[in-house]
Amino acid sequence: MDAHADRQTLFPRIEPYGKGMLALGDGHEMYWEQSGNPDGRPVVFLHGGPGAGANPAHRRFFDPRFYRIIIFDQRGAGRSTPAAELSGNTTEHLIGDIEALRRHLEVDRWLVFGGSWGSTLALAYGIRHPERCAGFILRGIFLGDTRELDWFLKGMRTVFPEAWKAFSDFLSDDERGDIAEAYFNRLNDPDPAVHLPAAEAWNRYEGACSTLRVNFAEAPPPSGGATAQALGPARIEAHYFRNAMFLEDGYLLNNIGAVRDIPAVLVQGRYDMICPIITADKLAAAWDAAEYVIVPDAGHSAMEPGIMESLIRATEDFKGRLLPE
Repeated sequence: MDAHADRQTLFPRIEPYGKGMLALGDGHEMYWEQSGNPDGRPVVFLHGGPGAGANPAHRRFFDPRFYRIIIFDQRGAGRSTPAAELSGNTTEHLIGDIEALRRHLEVDRWLVFGGSWGSTLALAYGIRHPERCAGFILRGIFLGDTRELDWFLKGMRTVFPEAWKAFSDFLSDDERGDIAEAYFNRLNDPDPAVHLPAAEAWNRYEGACSTLRVNFAEAPPPSGGATAQALGPARIEAHYFRNAMFLEDGYLLNNIGAVRDIPAVLVQGRYDMICPIITADKLAAAWDAAEYVIVPDAGHSAMEPGIMESLIRATEDFKGRLLPE
């Protein structure tokens, strides 16, 4: 393994050698980019959220001398257009979009890398198109089941009561009986004075619960100046929550046989409160070919040192599996 992985640092900053917008239908256009080695082994990065979008740091989990790094923003997210659009935006659409991008870029098979919602989408894609997946690196495992959504909306108050109180108290008494529906309604109100503060409250709650070491009491108060860029992650995530991620409970585990023989690395923070470890545990038990890595001193964020180190080690270790036969 390259000694780089032991330094707990990302690879150097790089710029894309190619980028574009791919027409998807339904009025959607998807931003995509490629960086690293044009002749390298393809890896596709699936960002979280849903709706969070990709950023330049995501290129840096991969050795640019070895990998052809393919990154895109899912429907409505990041640089894809229309921004924060919910129509024609389902898990089924996103699976089709990944395939459309693969064909557009003339990739035969690729390593699939995703965290949090990205792990959900990676599994859903892999179950549908296993022949296109050379392997998986998944972090912060989320299977999209109802109990996981309930945990995010209510259960995290057992560990982050301050963050949850601010999240809940943002709503009126009448709205708190159905938090997801109330936020969805506010996030889709046409008035920016309504939807932007709701987006800030939603994103602030998730961010406060994402790392092992956080002091919510010392976090800056809501700014009152949320931007349009904050709307996409919150609105799209609330849309998917409201629709149970467009997946039946148990769908991914029940169909794991489609990818069971494909090599995978599952990286999970022991103290991940966004996606608790019990879910990763179930997936690891069901996936014969998966290596299961528990990071003992980390929460959910990919940028925590232990998670980062484990992900980079996984991309380095996969080099041997991806060399041409």
